[in-house]
Amino acid sequence: MLHELLKVDKPHVINGLLPKLLLSLVLLAGSPIARAQVSDFAPVGGELSGIVRIQANNRPASQVLVSLRSGSAGISRNVLTDVNGRFEIRGLPPDTYEIVVEEPGYAPSRTSAQLGGTSSEVVVYLNRVSTRQISGNGSTVSVRELKIPGKAREEFRKGLQFLEKNDPARSLSHFTKAVEVFPGFFEALYHKGVAEMRLGHKDEAMKSYQAAIDSSGGQFAWAQFGVGYLLCKEGKPGEAEKVIRRGLEVEDSSAEGYVILADALIQLNRADEAERSAQEALLRNPNLADAYLVHSNIAARKGNYSAQLQDYDAYLRLEPAGPASASVRQAREATLKILAGPRSQN
Repeated sequence: MLHELLKVDKPHVINGLLPKLLLSLVLLAGSPIARAQVSDFAPVGGELSGIVRIQANNRPASQVLVSLRSGSAGISRNVLTDVNGRFEIRGLPPDTYEIVVEEPGYAPSRTSAQLGGTSSEVVVYLNRVSTRQISGNGSTVSVRELKIPGKAREEFRKGLQFLEKNDPARSLSHFTKAVEVFPGFFEALYHKGVAEMRLGHKDEAMKSYQAAIDSSGGQFAWAQFGVGYLLCKEGKPGEAEKVIRRGLEVEDSSAEGYVILADALIQLNRADEAERSAQEALLRNPNLADAYLVHSNIAARKGNYSAQLQDYDAYLRLEPAGPASASVRQAREATLKILAGPRSQN
């Protein structure tokens, strides 16, 4: 997973935070997967597992209800996804299973999986519901979603796949085609911006993010977070704060949005507000490693090196082998020397 190398301006301060959200769209906590709780049933048989993602931003969807049904085998199971959006159901006989994922604010998603051997894995995507329409079978679907042509959906899906494979150039071509087929496809515009940023084309990325904001009528928070992040990189934290806060008004549950806001507030020398924003991020997702990095930066500015060390340790627990982990370990050693200074002088 691509992550910008952290710049250590001082031996005890890590700057230049780059949220992985805006580079790769997939937030990997790095900690072992905490398996979803399942009902007691026979521990033998096949295993059906998978991951649920929010299609708009490709984030894992945690704590959403996954229902599994098999009419022929007479099996019914309900589980919740874990913090990484994963679920696992064991002890299943070979059969075809219907999988339904339901979450308030999203259209129910249905798929099927054939379990013929010992295991099968699926990926399920959720789409947010805005304007609602009831279909013939009683399911709630998005009117806008119905307008998106199948070709645009397919190009978007391919773009996401290549982005996950760390191939932004190929993903960019698919997102571009998706937008050409359906110009109002703001999710594709946003991901087009992500691909452009990963390719180092910041001006193009800004245009794509802004186009996503315009196409969504300001209701797609992730595009606003993208603009805010780029404004931070341009040394315009005041402008960044305004657009990030507008995004949080739309999606207050976003831990990543609060991390980016905290980074802007640090640049504005408003450490107390930045700390509250980082804490808001951790309340929403305690496994978001970058939240600990930005919190460590705040602790360093306040001279609280013990807290900074705790943040480094938390980050390394979540990202023990991440691309930024070596830099964090180096900064951690420098912090230990600072903490040991007074004792060594005595």
